[in-house]
Amino acid sequence: MRDAVEGPPDRRDDVALAALRAIPGLDVVRPADANETAFAWREMIRRHTGASPRPIGLILSRQNLPVLAGARADGVARGGYVLADAPGLPDVIVVATGSEMTLALGARDALAGELSVRVVSMPCVEWFDEQDEDYRESILPSAVSARVSVEAAIGQSWWRILGSDGRHVGLEHYGASADQGTLYREFGITVDAVVDAARASHRAATAR
Repeated sequence: MRDAVEGPPDRRDDVALAALRAIPGLDVVRPADANETAFAWREMIRRHTGASPRPIGLILSRQNLPVLAGARADGVARGGYVLADAPGLPDVIVVATGSEMTLALGARDALAGELSVRVVSMPCVEWFDEQDEDYRESILPSAVSARVSVEAAIGQSWWRILGSDGRHVGLEHYGASADQGTLYREFGITVDAVVDAARASHRAATAR
């Protein structure tokens, strides 16, 4: 399946990812660039040849995505990892998948000097959930409740990770038919939107 940034407006692309992730026993993988795709494919083959193979949905983009610095095979195999970090404990954690990863990284750069931001790539929530508590805590420390998810879809898959202070930048309604840049701008899936969400989440986290 391809991700559906430019699909026709009568298709419920906003709910497709959440619907797939809700299917019991299905692993949904949405890599952010060519390297993550290769790493994910290798992990899919490894899992398929194991003792208890599970069906896996691979969600790819038809966008011209840049190759990202820092993509790691072991991180993809674990479902989520730190793609870009901040010194010490970050002020905000931004979690993204697929073609929205560049927005997360852009927001991190835009917030430099104001808030320290850790960017987490989470190509497969199901694989991440399999990891032990120590690993999951090392990626998403419970001490940091200021969190933002970025995905061009509804936030249903992310709220248990975001918590009450978190914010989701995505699409909570029917889409439209246009090029990616136009759709992102019109629907508010932009670097500026991620920056605003990070600030709002940080305010909520520090207000208590």
